[in-house]
Amino acid sequence: MSRNPTSRVRTEESGLSKLELLGLVAFVAGVLAMIPFFRDLTINMIGVVFDQRDADTGELTDFSVAMRGFAIVGGALVAFIGSGWFLLWTNLGKRLAFLLTGAATFGWLVINGIFFIVYAPRGPRPANLEGLNAFQFRLPAIALTLGALVLFSMFAVALTRYENDSDD
Repeated sequence: MSRNPTSRVRTEESGLSKLELLGLVAFVAGVLAMIPFFRDLTINMIGVVFDQRDADTGELTDFSVAMRGFAIVGGALVAFIGSGWFLLWTNLGKRLAFLLTGAATFGWLVINGIFFIVYAPRGPRPANLEGLNAFQFRLPAIALTLGALVLFSMFAVALTRYENDSDD
């Protein structure tokens, strides 16, 4: 932490912080969204990926449907997990916020996986899944639960170590 003797601000604290830069980028994007030329250009660029249609039938292509799915999953991750992390980051700092968000996310996945294992959908089996028994139907949920349990345990251990290091 170098300090300029004539200044009261440390040199690494001068300029825009990451949070201020993020706010500036969001402001510029919001202003550009109000200008019709930039708005139409953005919609057309997005349409190249998300609105591809088959020439014969006019239906959306498989690529376009898959890209929409990836965008929805990515948007959901940013909106739900990212907003919680961002709120914790502003109040607790980036390391502790990362550890708490990871522990909360994987803890939620463990609980969700256990619910799916116990209360898996029952009813008529789809015709294309012929031959699957009740255990085989739950294998993906069991794998997700075990993987999330391992990651939750890792985040819990990291939180304990972080707490012990901060106490010293």
